[in-house]
Amino acid sequence: MANPGYGKRTTPGQSPRTNHDFGHLPPREAAIAAYLDRLPDGADISVKTLAKQLPYGQCALGTALNRLQQAGHLRRGRECVTAGDGSSRWITRTWFTRTARDDDWWTAFTRGDAPRPQTARPTRSRAHILLAALGRTAPVLSLSERDCATLAPLVTDWFARGASEEDVLRALTSGLPTPVHHAAALVHNRLTSKLPPPPTPRPPLRVLECANCGAPGRPETLPGGRCSACRGERASAQPPAPLSAPMIHDRAAEIRTAMFQRRQEKAST
Repeated sequence: MANPGYGKRTTPGQSPRTNHDFGHLPPREAAIAAYLDRLPDGADISVKTLAKQLPYGQCALGTALNRLQQAGHLRRGRECVTAGDGSSRWITRTWFTRTARDDDWWTAFTRGDAPRPQTARPTRSRAHILLAALGRTAPVLSLSERDCATLAPLVTDWFARGASEEDVLRALTSGLPTPVHHAAALVHNRLTSKLPPPPTPRPPLRVLECANCGAPGRPETLPGGRCSACRGERASAQPPAPLSAPMIHDRAAEIRTAMFQRRQEKAST
């Protein structure tokens, strides 16, 4: 596994796994893709680490990963993540998808517009299970199966707004009146009157990088995951890539130094 927060990241909305997912790839690339597909998120899929696990050298693995990128199964880049203390930092990402994606899909994914996976709904939802167990925390709030089914969508609304199970339990059980005449009515009232506000949507901050040279760029300038220079095109065909914060700071320092030297020269004359 890679360091926490790094390593493989699976993209959303993939098709179910089959025995023919990578049949369109050459044998070596298909074998490597099948291996990556079965690794959990967070696994270290760097060339150096893969060379210790697979019967290929680092050069062969590097070439194979670039071909997986050109086939739409892989993208490398960076993403801005927010820590628990509110601070933000850019970290390296390697996104993998079993279902090959075209350049338009990767462009939408970089903006945060890619479709989310469709998952089967469990027989008893997380909200239903919380309500069914509510009587263990507060016996006066014991609910019937019918009450749980009726109130579960209200709890689901809390979860959708970022509330944890502890948040819901605290809202339902703190400061209870004595006695509780109608548990279901009290729970309904608290779930609706104390519903937290919806979170402000924040699109992800992602930057893709060229598979060959690592130069950052907008998704539309990296078809197949490669920049125009690495594709053998003229550099003018590619819009300039965004500068990183350290590059901006260095350039500003150079400009300030040049202005200072010019003032010194004028003063001396």
